[in-house]
Amino acid sequence: MSLEPLEHVSLAPRCTLGVGGPARWFMEARDLATVLVAHEWARRRGVPLRVLGGGSNVVIADDGVDALVLRVALRGVSAQDTPEGVEVTAAAGEPWDDFVRRAVERGWAGVECLSGIPGLVGATPIQNVGAYGQEVSDTVTGVRALDRATGHVVTLGARACRFAYRDSALKSAEPDRYIVLAVTYRLRPGGAPAVRYADVQRHLDARGVRHPALGDVRQTVLSVRRTKSMVLEPGDENARSCGSFFLNPILPAPDAARVGERAGAEAAMPSWPEPDGRVKLSAAWLIERAGFARGARDGAVGLSTRHSLAIVCHDGARARDVLAFARRLRDGVEARFGVRLVPEPVVWGASGLD
Repeated sequence: MSLEPLEHVSLAPRCTLGVGGPARWFMEARDLATVLVAHEWARRRGVPLRVLGGGSNVVIADDGVDALVLRVALRGVSAQDTPEGVEVTAAAGEPWDDFVRRAVERGWAGVECLSGIPGLVGATPIQNVGAYGQEVSDTVTGVRALDRATGHVVTLGARACRFAYRDSALKSAEPDRYIVLAVTYRLRPGGAPAVRYADVQRHLDARGVRHPALGDVRQTVLSVRRTKSMVLEPGDENARSCGSFFLNPILPAPDAARVGERAGAEAAMPSWPEPDGRVKLSAAWLIERAGFARGARDGAVGLSTRHSLAIVCHDGARARDVLAFARRLRDGVEARFGVRLVPEPVVWGASGLD
């Protein structure tokens, strides 16, 4: 690809929601040299630089993005044995589920429950991707990145990433500083799979799998995700989504108890204690109990028919429709339970839900 940016490139086909306007400038980087060129091009002109991966966690405004959008498409995977396990380094442009499948096939434990999550490797440390009792902070040992403040390539250790629930320093503390180039994960050769969620255990029990291997857990997670349309597949009416649109709220225990009181005599409110004494609640449960049923629609945008945490686009949808519908959900939950849900995807070129 040319080392000069293209102009007015449509971003909707590059995002799983399939909505949004164009990038004012666009480059795709298949090597480090192109990343450096894009960084320098934007710096010299005072142009904002946005990094796009698989497009599964972003809402692009209808008017587009007045910035240079850099799609990081670096590829390659390598592995090195260490006394603590095997350290596997994957380039930022590697599809995440391909990486998980490869790890499972080689008998490397640590990411099997993260099967079926869309997107690329580069996004995983930024938002500390997690599901079914695992998250990448359990295994990440290093993030190789371009430090836009200095123009140098650096390696950040796990501590420097400051991982938290679906968060990291790369996402919230310094969101525009680093361009992730590669991620190193420490996995466990021959390790036992993680079975920490009731959905996964029930599915294994139904199949009569008493001593699951890594492959059993991967297939189970994929099956469970498919029942919720959380695996992006052609022909699925719920495919045009960002997956979970809101984070599960984590509240101080007294606040969680007050939410339970407001729920009243309804079905028992799901909750999970956190190590720091706080309590995690189910955003999906709150949305449903606030009066939004699965499949509910407002024009061309609505909830998934299989999962009340996924906002889905249909023909004719626009980004403004997505944000308006998300605002309805957020405000409805806040009015019913006093909990203000926080969106998981980032919004480009618009003011977000507010």
